[in-house]
Formats: sequence, C-alpha cells, structure tokens
Amino acid sequence: MIAGLDIKEIVELAVLLIATGALSGFLAGVFGIGGGAILVPVFYECFRIAGVPLEVRMPLCVGTSLAVIIPTSIRSFQAHYRRGAVDMTILRRWWLPIVIGVAAGAVIARYAPERLFKIVFVAVAYSAAARLIFAREGWRFGEDLPEGPLMRAYGFCVGILSTLMGIGGGLFSNLLMTFYGRPIHQAVATSSALAVLISIPGAIGYVYAGWPAATTYPAVAALQVPFALGYVSLIGAVLVMPMSLVTAPLGVRAAHAMSKRSLEVAFGCYLLIVGSRFVLSLISGQ
Repeated sequence: MIAGLDIKEIVELAVLLIATGALSGFLAGVFGIGGGAILVPVFYECFRIAGVPLEVRMPLCVGTSLAVIIPTSIRSFQAHYRRGAVDMTILRRWWLPIVIGVAAGAVIARYAPERLFKIVFVAVAYSAAARLIFAREGWRFGEDLPEGPLMRAYGFCVGILSTLMGIGGGLFSNLLMTFYGRPIHQAVATSSALAVLISIPGAIGYVYAGWPAATTYPAVAALQVPFALGYVSLIGAVLVMPMSLVTAPLGVRAAHAMSKRSLEVAFGCYLLIVGSRFVLSLISGQ
C-alpha cells in the first residue's frame, strides 16, 4: 500500500494521468487553452480515489493543473511564435492586468470555499461550450479589441478567473478575441502566450494558498511533502508533464493545417459533459 492505494490502483491512476497528459498537451496546441479543461476533471477523480478530502480536492486539482500548464504553454507558445501567429501588442497590453488578476485569484484560493471553484468552472465551461458549438460569424462585440480601461479590465478578469479554474486563460482570451473579430488561429496562438503569464504565478500562488493543508490533514499522504507542495500535486504533475510536452507541438501543427470547426464542436460537447459532472457534484456534495 502506498498513500492508501494498492499497486493495481496506483498503476491504473498512473496510466490515466499519462494518457490525460497526452490529450491535454495536444489540445493546448490546438486551442491554446493550456489543457486545464481536460486536466482538472481528471485530477478530481484521481484525487477522489486517492482519498483527498472534499474540502481541498478542487483547489488541489486547479493548482496542479496550473503547474502542468507551465511547460506545456511555453512549448505551445514557442511553436506558434515561430509561425508568426502571436499578437505581441495584446501581450503588451494585458500582461500587467493579468498578473494582478492571478495574484488576486491566488489570495481568493487560500480562503474561498471549495464550492466556489466548481461554480466558476461550471459557469465558464457552459459559456465556452455555447460559444464553441453555436457561434456564428455575426456573433461579435465589436470590430476590434477595445483600448484603455475596458481592455485592462478584460485582462484582469482573464487572470483571476483562469487562476480559480486552473485553465491557463485560453478559453477566456479565445472567446474575447473571436468576439472582437480576430482570426481563430491568431486567438489560439496569442492565448498560448497568455497561458505562460497565468500559469507560472498561478502555480506559485497555489503553493502558497495550500501550504496549511498538509498540517490540517496530516493523515492524507497526497497532501504531504514530497507528494505535494501546497495545492500542487508533484506526483500528478510529474506523470502528466512529459506526454503533454510531446503532444503540444502536434496540436499546433493540427491547428494550422485543418479547419477547426469540427474540433470546436467536439471540445464544446466535452465542456458540457465536464460542466455537468461538477453540477452533479455541487448538488450531491461529493
């Protein structure tokens, strides 16, 4: 028995996490989303099986997701940047508001109830799913992204919501950029760069936010060093990262080589299913 699990359960969890890493890396390249929308639900089930208490399970999922997104988003950004698809002007406008939003999200994560993370995930997942599945060319907020305070407010919201959801920001920035008429490939590429800005301080913030958890739950091995640092599971990150790094460039190639409509619909359906899983969790309290 290791961390309360027998060898068979450990092997099954390891295989699941490795496969999830491959899928999340590919989607990080295709959609510029960082892969968190895939990682968080899978981590949730894995940590449930591992006996992580409900009160800290969701923040542990989010923090671990952000840690995994760091190398994946860097790899994805490099591949998109080499193709000249990243809008550096947006990065210059958004980097400071996003970092401030990430810091605010990390503070909230330390004191917020576990239900808040699920509510944020469900709200954003459903909104993004509707945009991906039903979006039409006429669905726009304007002809181009705004200037001034509204643009900075968007950046702050991207940072804080991404930190609470553990997704690297790609869903939000993709939605915003396409609603303002930016080409989808440019939105994906720029979102991969934003994921770098969000994931690094976000993961550090979750280490800080979850530091008291090891003391609060001394019997839970999955929360103790060397298995975890705060709300970042080192085991989960180590198992997921390698395959996500391998598959991220493949996703970038797919994004630039094919129409994304069918993938958008498929991913939208996935978000509906995942969001519904957390709705049931909110209702049942599990």
